[in-house]
Amino acid sequence: MKNYLVIQHTYSEFLGLIESQLEKRDIGFSYYRPFTGQDLPGNVGQFDGVFFLAGAWPTTDEEHNPAVDGEINLIQIFQKAGRPVIGIGMGGLLVAQAAGGTPKSEPAHMAKFVTARKTAAGAGDELAEAMDGRRVLVMYNGSVELPEGVDPVLVDEDGNWLAIHPEPHTYGLLFRPEMKPGMLEDIIMEDGHNPPDNIGELLGEARMEWGNMQETTDLAVVALVKECDLMQERQKMPVFSLKVE
Repeated sequence: MKNYLVIQHTYSEFLGLIESQLEKRDIGFSYYRPFTGQDLPGNVGQFDGVFFLAGAWPTTDEEHNPAVDGEINLIQIFQKAGRPVIGIGMGGLLVAQAAGGTPKSEPAHMAKFVTARKTAAGAGDELAEAMDGRRVLVMYNGSVELPEGVDPVLVDEDGNWLAIHPEPHTYGLLFRPEMKPGMLEDIIMEDGHNPPDNIGELLGEARMEWGNMQETTDLAVVALVKECDLMQERQKMPVFSLKVE
């Protein structure tokens, strides 16, 4: 069975809407939570790919994100192994950083609905084509200035990047296809989270946009499956029993 590693940065931000999409495709997933003190896996050979999820603080905030260097290293290891890497929100920023981008502490919060626009670099890209013209939710903290040679495949109406595709099986997304209104409610309630000031308004808008958000998730997952070969099961490292009969 296909098994994807999932790096989670807050309790309330998980695969959300994407979980059922993966389950329908017989794709399993294993959560790791470095924010609880759990170590990152030392071996990528047991996973078919990795999702890096959203967080509550900029990647420059070492106090709240002490595992950033290890996560960037993990991204690069998966890439060298030719296995899919998908970053969402903070995870998208980490993908950009791993590609050579420059992390910034501002804006402290970016949380709003925007209209996605395909760029010239996104022509023919499954995700960019699927998202072009759709209203999507962006929600992240801090930013990453893209390096020379990494062009966004999606931007918002102001030209801010929303998605990059820096490697054949790698995406960084600043829009949130996994999000559902209940997750925003959980963010409000989670101790130690860092919700934006407008999260109440955002929750109300998400409830109104709920049908569109579900359709966005469907389209995004189909595009990622195609572009990243998520249905392909990679060769796993054998597991040996040390028990002596």
